[in-house]
Amino acid sequence: MGVREEVIALAQRAKVAAVQLATLSTEVKNKALQAMAQALREKAPEILEANAKDMEAGQAQGLSRALLDRLLLNEKRIEEMAQGLEALVSLPDPVGEITSMWTRPNGLKIGRMRVPLGVIGIIYEARPNVTVDAAGLCLKTGNAVILRGGSEAINSNRAITRIISAAAAASGIPEGAIQLVDTTDREAVHVMLRLNEYIDVLIPRGGAGLIRTVVENATVPVIETGVGNCHVYVDAEADLEMAEKIVINAKTQRPGVCNAMETLLVHKDIAPAFLPVIAEKLRDLGVELRGCEYTRALVPFAKEATEEDWATEYLDLILAVKVVNDLEEAIEHIGKYGTKHSEAIVTNNYLKAWEFLQRVDAAAVYVNASTRFTDGFQYGFGAEIGISTQKLHARGPMGPEQLTTFKYIVFGSGQIRQ
Repeated sequence: MGVREEVIALAQRAKVAAVQLATLSTEVKNKALQAMAQALREKAPEILEANAKDMEAGQAQGLSRALLDRLLLNEKRIEEMAQGLEALVSLPDPVGEITSMWTRPNGLKIGRMRVPLGVIGIIYEARPNVTVDAAGLCLKTGNAVILRGGSEAINSNRAITRIISAAAAASGIPEGAIQLVDTTDREAVHVMLRLNEYIDVLIPRGGAGLIRTVVENATVPVIETGVGNCHVYVDAEADLEMAEKIVINAKTQRPGVCNAMETLLVHKDIAPAFLPVIAEKLRDLGVELRGCEYTRALVPFAKEATEEDWATEYLDLILAVKVVNDLEEAIEHIGKYGTKHSEAIVTNNYLKAWEFLQRVDAAAVYVNASTRFTDGFQYGFGAEIGISTQKLHARGPMGPEQLTTFKYIVFGSGQIRQ
């Protein structure tokens, strides 16, 4: 069987499973999620053994430090994956929820009911935790899922999918609900992009190249998750101790993720006091600084920032730094180079905070907090399937509600249209 035939067969099984999933009880779905979490814990040694193979291959291929960090699994990360599944159990089941109901003058009662999207295809890169997050969220929301991870994580994804799909099936979830495209052949992705007959929506998660490929070539509808060129602006009226903590966290807590800060903007009035101090602390943490002319005058060890630096999502311990004249320049810079993901201001000025919130166009905008909070778990959604930076269907962290659509339900008593 060729790659195309294999993918179509997966999609056909998923379509059948989706019909059954759509009407499964919350009790059955939650039981499966708990079983999947427990299986991850019990089979952790198998997962770690498979991940070790991927890490060894990734190092041999010369993967970047950021990509290797995304690829790495350890006991703590497996436990976090299990906890993400358990968090879904405690969340309301959106499927079947009546979000509104009204009565027309002719007596028709019209309502909106949440329903699953159907079959969701997830195309992602070297993050095996996405395998669990996506499977859990799709199951909770009654969707079948077809997973196509990156070749870098093929062994990890095979082990994880085998373990969680077996646990789900033993709990009453139909076969075909959670499937992995078990090939590294890129032809599989191109087949998925055009399977409108079987796949209802595609969600790409990864770098700019992957997302662009999916968006430009898919005929299946796409929910676009975004590249994260995120900024923190430290205002003239910022608490500098607070700003220091936020900047260090936003850049260094986990630099290889989409909600990490990539550019620091600093108001000129506090730059002489703030920049030399924060620059030394960032350098001690291994961060390479690339700054504007004013920044380099205050921080001699900073490299010169180019136009490309302002637009780059480094996903690494590299930070662009620019001194700006005022809030207006900071907002303009974000508008020009930002990717509508996560942006933050540090200020004690209430009016400036609100102006920033209102004018910055991004999925998540923060006042006096790190951009690192932009994810479903931190927002109380449980695991999330990605951060949408588009504006249609979903925006920001996509939790259970964002993986449903709705249908109208209409109750009559014999009405006919004249």
